[in-house]
Amino acid sequence: MTINDGFVGTIGNTPLIRLKAVSEATGCTILGKAEFLNPGQSVKDRAALAIIEDAERSGALRPGGTIVEGTAGNTGIGLALVGNARGYRTVIVIPDNQSQEKKDMLRLC
Repeated sequence: MTINDGFVGTIGNTPLIRLKAVSEATGCTILGKAEFLNPGQSVKDRAALAIIEDAERSGALRPGGTIVEGTAGNTGIGLALVGNARGYRTVIVIPDNQSQEKKDMLRLC
């Protein structure tokens, strides 16, 4: 069993799942990537990690920095998860009509 030092290392390391019925129906092996198993339960965790890593490499994001994102979706959750795990302050601005589930998830980040 793999043990990761924090959850950021688990982003993108989600399993492939053979989709049996469609594989048999088509005669091809059809696989699904289980991105819902990322820490933020979304493929957007990959994008958030890439954005933050790129900003760190370019010097646009420095230790102790702040990440600000206006979003109505999972990108904000991914940025908050990764940013907070790396020690950044994150400010996520969402619409007033955002679902309660997403508001709750952002508060947990």
